[in-house]
Amino acid sequence: MLKGDAANGSMLAGKRALVTGSTSGIGLAVARALKAQGASIVLNGLGDPDEIERLREELDADFNGANLMDPGAIAAMMEEVGDVDVLVNNAGMQHVAPVEDFPPEKWDAILALNLTAAFHTTRLAVPGMKAAGWGRIINTASAHSLAASPFKSAYVATKHAIAGFTKTIGLELAEHGVTANCISPGYVWTPLVENQIPDTMAARGMTREEVIDDVLLAGQPTKKFVQPEDVGAMAVFLCSKAADNITGANFSMDGGWTAK
Repeated sequence: MLKGDAANGSMLAGKRALVTGSTSGIGLAVARALKAQGASIVLNGLGDPDEIERLREELDADFNGANLMDPGAIAAMMEEVGDVDVLVNNAGMQHVAPVEDFPPEKWDAILALNLTAAFHTTRLAVPGMKAAGWGRIINTASAHSLAASPFKSAYVATKHAIAGFTKTIGLELAEHGVTANCISPGYVWTPLVENQIPDTMAARGMTREEVIDDVLLAGQPTKKFVQPEDVGAMAVFLCSKAADNITGANFSMDGGWTAK
């Protein structure tokens, strides 16, 4: 259990956190959790401008809508944001198709967003973290960083790669007070997942319960979705004093999926 400053919500007071893909789902939950611990937040992501403005006001946050598939846009974002103490690389996308039918442009886009963007944000954030003698890099990976599923070649490749990238960065920064770790959720209950259920019901002739149990949660022995707030809580822990000696690690939050 976190104690002291974490208990009263001031653990990250004076710290600045950039969370990519944070206008919904996991990223938003992480941003809210870090804000609750006193961090100032920079949001990044897509969405309705009015909703983004509402979130910005809710979190008293800055927002940068950089296209993370464009290295130049990432560089401009990092220059505008300035030094950050916490970097959460969360933005990602998915496409499902057999490898022989996988559109090359989808492959390129998934690698650019899920993997290469994390390289660019990290390389630009590290100098400031080293200078400060403290930093936290947290990468949202997936159960697919440890296990594969058919028809998800690009996604699985990027998530395996982000786990290896994280290990390498953890080793490089180990003597600088900067840690790098992955969080690897299974299926997380987000609007994106919930909105897939009606289409799957129609396509497969299933009930809502059958889609949830036999499709979405087929690989998770607990038969429970991971909650976005669970991921946020893990991110807070990885920013805590208790996690000073945790680096290069990959934390599974998948209901036992990868234990099988």
